[in-house]
Amino acid sequence: MCGILGLISPAGHRVPFTREEIVRAREALAHRGPDDDGLWDGGRVVFAHRRLIVVDPTAGGHQPWEHARGVLVYNGELYNDAELRAALSREGWAFRTRSDTETVLAALATWGPAGLDRLRGMYALVYFDARTGETLLARDPLGIKPLYWTAFERDGVPHVAFASEIPGLLALPGVGHAPDLATVSAYLTTIRTTLGARTLFRNIRTVLPGQVMRVDAGARAHAGAAEWRIAAMRGGAPDEARVREVVDGSVRAHLRADVPTCALLSGGLDSSIVCMLVRRALPNLFTYAAGAATDAADDDLSWARRVAGEIGSVHVEAPVSRELFLERWPAMIRAMGVPLSTPNEVAINAVARRLRADGKTVTLSGEGADELFGGYEHPLRQAAAYEAARAAGADARHGGEFQLDDAAWVPRHAKAAVLNEDVWRGVEQDGVLVEEYRRVFEECRAAGADDVLDPHLRFQRRVNLIGLLQRLDTATMLEGVEGRTPFADVEVARLAEALPMVSKFDPATSGVGGTKIALRRAFAGDVPRGVIERPKASFPLPFRDWLPGASSWLRESKFAREVFTEAAVETVAARAEELWQLAWPMLNIAMWGRRFV
Repeated sequence: MCGILGLISPAGHRVPFTREEIVRAREALAHRGPDDDGLWDGGRVVFAHRRLIVVDPTAGGHQPWEHARGVLVYNGELYNDAELRAALSREGWAFRTRSDTETVLAALATWGPAGLDRLRGMYALVYFDARTGETLLARDPLGIKPLYWTAFERDGVPHVAFASEIPGLLALPGVGHAPDLATVSAYLTTIRTTLGARTLFRNIRTVLPGQVMRVDAGARAHAGAAEWRIAAMRGGAPDEARVREVVDGSVRAHLRADVPTCALLSGGLDSSIVCMLVRRALPNLFTYAAGAATDAADDDLSWARRVAGEIGSVHVEAPVSRELFLERWPAMIRAMGVPLSTPNEVAINAVARRLRADGKTVTLSGEGADELFGGYEHPLRQAAAYEAARAAGADARHGGEFQLDDAAWVPRHAKAAVLNEDVWRGVEQDGVLVEEYRRVFEECRAAGADDVLDPHLRFQRRVNLIGLLQRLDTATMLEGVEGRTPFADVEVARLAEALPMVSKFDPATSGVGGTKIALRRAFAGDVPRGVIERPKASFPLPFRDWLPGASSWLRESKFAREVFTEAAVETVAARAEELWQLAWPMLNIAMWGRRFV
């Protein structure tokens, strides 16, 4: 796990920055890799790296990784390393280290871009092919690891830069900070910091999950299609035994590490399954929970304690107070270069800080189960109602528009009162946002459907999951912690693809018992009955009560007053707790704009 950064210039040109400037930009990512650093200078291609040591603590894991065939910078973990090494050894590759970085480089050098389809793991990587002069940028199909890039010119010469986080790019002299107001408006509604490939910065893009980009020898970027390269598991619908086997196998694969490993435990179904399976593999398991202390006997901290007692883990809590929340929230924005997505991002960061202080480097988490197995009860019930209304001719909205409206923080119909008139006109009344949601939903529908809810669950996987995985990555990596997601795994995704909707969500079953049906049945005898029947939990915080403490940030932000109407600023600042769905995204944009625009 690490932070990567680099520059690509055309043949015959050197990169337009000094070594000192590149190192300074690399150090903006130091929190992602506090254990080692590296820099490879190929003249027109320069790769920089910050390393978090997880596998192979020797110098064999040092990056960038150079070979006669090419050079690689890689951020991720490979969970089928042994299998790939065996296949590559048969192809004649003689391995020199235990590092999975060498395995990834060998796969690309031997099989080219097709080697990406053989990787089981999380990754964002950049590979310079010494034979062709081309550079490959790629991201894992689930979008677990981030990768940003920008194209710019110096004296008429095109260049490309890339980084694991946006501040690495902004630290390069001359990379602009201009906001992309279409994405700013989209964030207010979706609380997602990207809109397709667009980011909150006009000149910075994200490599999409599953996307492979090629930068040719002329430093011209060619973005390939972002494809869901995960086919359904063969052999018909998996039974309960197969579900257990695949999930357990994924958890065990995700435990590969040469450093202390722990798990996050919220007391909900997903994290309880993960922690139970980890406990069977690790005798001295530490579990961690974060949250705001309450007197309730059934809050998340209480449930996490109960599950920890059942599985026999050493349990640690990271309390989140109002003061901590209001201190970490802007600090995280300053470090990440983007607003927060959900308030519990602060809780995830707090628990990562605590477990890192305890000497842990890797933690497993439960992200991915809801999007793959049908865990969101209310959105799926709403989708079922929408489909019924559409079939009866009572709702003419496109499926993408329904998805946008159903999960809106600042609804589209309120934008004219929230955004300044020139801004609202300039973003074409969210035309880009609506078109993106329509396009993605059409792709989800075109993939086929045995059930009217299939496109909606695919949409959650395509859109919701990316945001959740980004939240986990940024919140943990700020503390030099690697977060791993056994549910968000290609083999588990293949399993979920093979399950019919009736094994995921049943709208006829009331309560949470109609969600994640296959998981609940497969692990019914392993986790406490109360957890099986308990609604979803993920370190929630009473942030609404705390929002008034941040109201001054909205009034004091020049950028906020350029984007929002005066009436919206004053009304939301005065009634932040009551108007929390407006206050949360508006305050985030105010703090982000004050620092970066």
